[in-house]
Amino acid sequence: MITTRQGLPFVLLGNALLRIAGGASGVLVGLYLAQLANHGLRSGAALAGTLGAMAFGTEFFGAVPMGLISDALAPRRLMTAGSLLGAIATQLFGLTGSTGIFFLSRTLEGLGASASSPSLLAHLTDVTDGEAPLRARVMSYFELSLLAGLALGGVLASQLWACFNRRAFAAVAGCYVVSAALLYFGATHSRGYGIDKALSGLRRALNEPSLRRLAPIWLCVNSIVGLWLGPTLPFLLTERSSSGQFLPGLFSGAPQQVGWVMLGYSIVFGAGVTVWSVVLPRADVRRALRITLVAMFAACLGFYAFNHSGQERSGFRWAVACATGVCIMVESGFTPAALSLLAGAVGAQAGRGAAMGIYSLLLSLGAIAGSLLAGWLGSRYAVDGLIFGTFGMAAAALLFLRRMGPEERR
Repeated sequence: MITTRQGLPFVLLGNALLRIAGGASGVLVGLYLAQLANHGLRSGAALAGTLGAMAFGTEFFGAVPMGLISDALAPRRLMTAGSLLGAIATQLFGLTGSTGIFFLSRTLEGLGASASSPSLLAHLTDVTDGEAPLRARVMSYFELSLLAGLALGGVLASQLWACFNRRAFAAVAGCYVVSAALLYFGATHSRGYGIDKALSGLRRALNEPSLRRLAPIWLCVNSIVGLWLGPTLPFLLTERSSSGQFLPGLFSGAPQQVGWVMLGYSIVFGAGVTVWSVVLPRADVRRALRITLVAMFAACLGFYAFNHSGQERSGFRWAVACATGVCIMVESGFTPAALSLLAGAVGAQAGRGAAMGIYSLLLSLGAIAGSLLAGWLGSRYAVDGLIFGTFGMAAAALLFLRRMGPEERR
């Protein structure tokens, strides 16, 4: 039987496949809805945003209970169950054109995410207990696995869609099943603490100062996640548009290209996380958080310039894209820094699952708001709306960061 440390690569790889499947599923939803809209059926950016919010909403309500269960039981069970539930949900979406089934599918997928995320983070907290440099690296690798989901998930979805159309949903369900096997095998030594200690751990997590101070910042940043990583952006890129902006409708004739765009974004973001994995163990966490938030403003300006470069030469677009890429690399350090701060504050004890469940709850709540905001802003202002929303959320997060006390600065 492998040791806990030996199982870490399997857990991280299983999480990467889980995120790949989740990313592919979200892109397939956007592509499928755009296909329905292009054939005259009732489907729009508002429906895409609402479906994204439905998945995030289920994750929101399930995050804390699932985190509590992962404190009482071994996280391994919840990781595996969450992946299998995601497989069922994804397969279900591709079987019909019924709006009711769409909502049911996204609800089940959100439930699977609420089971897997807190339990996986709780396991990583246990494995890295007492080793801050290892924890910073592992949380950076965790973020890289999320990027693998965004990058490879988008490419996988777009290519599967081009080859198999609706049957692509079945292939993505297969990725979930493989992820479940890796998580089950890699987390063989995960442990639980029993229900009594889990409940006391939940109370301790709710009183944790770092968690309370970080909560509104997480909420704002996760709203940005919902703005960009839900089905709304793929819908806007592939629906025929007359907005006058450069990006809306850019891939209406070749929807499979959306995945390659997401791959390019994720490579840039992943390069930034890789650099942060070296810098973060030696950095002041509060300063790192402030730097990443400031970089989001610059990235917004870059995206706005690129979205209005339709009349410009390709050289100008390349220059803007490169400058924006640098800003994206800098902003990529936010999640590893925040997770390292929280994991260090909670430690390997009953309550680490509850704390990560609260983290997932805030992620879901922010993503719900962001996904709904994306549907509304996308309908009114197309891609510009997503940029405006990002700027506002980053500004709010930076204001909340100023409230962090000296005890949360390291």
